[in-house]
This record gives sequence, C-alpha cells and structure tokens, in this order.
Amino acid sequence: MMNLKGAALSIAAAAALAGSASADVTVPFTNVTFTGFNFTQLFNAGQLTGTLTGVSVNAVLNASVNFTYADDLCIYVDDLPLSLGGLLQVGGFSNTGAAERHFWANGGSDVPGTTVIDTVTLTNPLNMDTLPIAAVWLGNGYGASGTSGTWTGSVTLHGVTEIPAPGALALLGLGGLAAARRRRN
Repeated sequence: MMNLKGAALSIAAAAALAGSASADVTVPFTNVTFTGFNFTQLFNAGQLTGTLTGVSVNAVLNASVNFTYADDLCIYVDDLPLSLGGLLQVGGFSNTGAAERHFWANGGSDVPGTTVIDTVTLTNPLNMDTLPIAAVWLGNGYGASGTSGTWTGSVTLHGVTEIPAPGALALLGLGGLAAARRRRN
C-alpha cells in the first residue's frame, strides 16, 4: 500500500502534468517540400481534442518553383478521406472549396527568404470532439501544374490539444507503479 508521502507525490506529479497541458498544438518543420496541392497529414481523425479557434504560421519560403508563394503554405481540415470541399482552408492561392477559407496577411512573394507570419481567428470554430472523422493536413495550397515550394518554420493550432497515444499513457502508469514498488522495497 502506498504511503501518504507517495500519494502526495503522485498527486503533485499528476497536477504538474495537467498544468503543463496547453490548449495549443505547435508543429515545427524543416525544409518540407510540397508540389501543387500536395498535403501531408499532421493529425489523424480523433487525435485532437478541444475546439480549433485559430491557426498561426511562422515560416520562411526556402525555394519556389513556378510562382509558389510563401503564403501558399496551407492548413487544411477535412473529413477523411482527403478531398475538395473540406471544413477549413487557411492559406493557399487555389480554392479547395472549404466551408471556411482564410488567407495569410503576408507572404505574397515567390522569392526565397520570404516569410509568412500571421494568426487567423476562425469565424466558425471547429469542435474536434464532435468531428470524429476530421483530420488536419499541411501542404501547398497552390494547385497549378509543375509548382512546388519548400518551407521551414511552424504552424500552431489554437484551442486544441493532442490526445496522447495509449502506449504513452501506459508507460507513464507503469513508471509510477515501478517507482512506488521500489520505494516499498
């Protein structure tokens, strides 16, 4: 049986973990290249919890082919599978037909070194808990043939947190059990 001191330490550790949880998720990337309308999935359906209230970008265009601008870096939210007519498009010249669309306020150049730094607040926040098949992608929102861009930076999704993988929670639980067991011996 765990003693009072052990219980207090466990509660303090749990409180510290809960206190460090943030309602934003930042995804850094380095030298990622996307051809026109090419996207990579950042978060699978059910991997985020909370309400997506906004999106921020802080990136630099490292290379451009055929007029891909810095502000063509695009966050796209859609139900699986990826298709046109999604829930949200932020950034990108070409229209995906998303229900809500925003442009970055700067980054309108294809010159390497151009930055795109902006924050967009959604008109219609997305409650990820009620969108069980919605996923989040990052890519090139300029769909012309033969285009590509390479970016370095980060995007931040405001108001959501990533749900930890079940394996990570199990390891945390086993670690606490092992520590308590060691103290008793």
